[in-house]
Amino acid sequence: MVMELEGELLEVGLGDRSYEIAIGRGLGSVLGAVIRDLQGSNCPVAAVVDAGLAHSQPNFLKEVLGDLPQLELAAGENTKSLDSLGQIWDFLAKNHMDRSGRLIVLGGGVTGDVGGFAASSFLRGIGFLQVPTTLLAMVDSSVGGKTGINISLGKNLVGAFHQPLGVWVDLDLLTTLPKAEFAAGMAEVIKYGMLGDFSLFQSLERGDPLSPSCPGLSAVVRSCCEAKARIVAADERETAASGGRALLNLGHTFAHAIENMAGYGDYLHGEAVSLGLVAATRLSEQLGLLEASSTERVSKLLGHYDLPIQLRTPLDVSGLLAAMGRDKKVRGGKLRFVVMEELGRAVTREDVPTELVLDAWQSVGAMS
Repeated sequence: MVMELEGELLEVGLGDRSYEIAIGRGLGSVLGAVIRDLQGSNCPVAAVVDAGLAHSQPNFLKEVLGDLPQLELAAGENTKSLDSLGQIWDFLAKNHMDRSGRLIVLGGGVTGDVGGFAASSFLRGIGFLQVPTTLLAMVDSSVGGKTGINISLGKNLVGAFHQPLGVWVDLDLLTTLPKAEFAAGMAEVIKYGMLGDFSLFQSLERGDPLSPSCPGLSAVVRSCCEAKARIVAADERETAASGGRALLNLGHTFAHAIENMAGYGDYLHGEAVSLGLVAATRLSEQLGLLEASSTERVSKLLGHYDLPIQLRTPLDVSGLLAAMGRDKKVRGGKLRFVVMEELGRAVTREDVPTELVLDAWQSVGAMS
């Protein structure tokens, strides 16, 4: 789906399933015109909208969606559930969605994941468009086609790869984003610097903390999207024997275990990722890959955004290890960890001694 706008366009190169990411400000009129064109071609169109966005950006939604059928979903990790998935299926059926139809998904990572999964499964797959409205979704979850829901035993254990037809990143939507949500997105930005872009990591260290109105934010978002597009194009379904798309999970094996043990919603996803990045850095130190000061360095940068570097309430290590064992990155009974050979260069490892994992957990305040 080709887009014309004043802004930047990036391509996720996947052959005949390639699509563009538009990055700019004030994109509502452009996106609204695209949707009206779809309606004009007798294509059924409906929207799934984060309830927080509906409250904070009513004018944007009116400009973009007009009189489209809309389903609002509550904000928060608990919405990434089977119940929400069923609500979307019923909503699409009631609005006569057919295989030529398009679902517009507007919201953060939760709405994007469950909305995308509904699109992948309704009528065995319909096209959908991603409009990420949080920083975390803009730099990470809206790109790459990973969709899914959580179940009681683990995060993202049910889902599908289903690429969007296009992604619209309107940075103006961040002006009404709660401060904690913006900070949560910065954890993912910092992750990109740690796994493959040391210059980004250094620039974040040297500069003042980013904000939604910061002129430099667009370049940072573009850098993250470029990195993810490149990785996804090379390893779309995370099948590489080593490295590949799995590198995007730096810190996430720890983070998902925290979310599962603490209860979904107790930590914002980016807050759990922040703790996971600290633990992954400590693990990399203990493996002899990083300098001993690296954990302190990473923690300091995360602290610039008031992100947690210690668990608010200690969690039991045995439960965290059990949650890790159910992680989707387990292969042949072995859990793959993403570690760093140096800041800015990540690799996957399977030969990680349990005692070092325990130490990494204890470094963020887990109890044995």
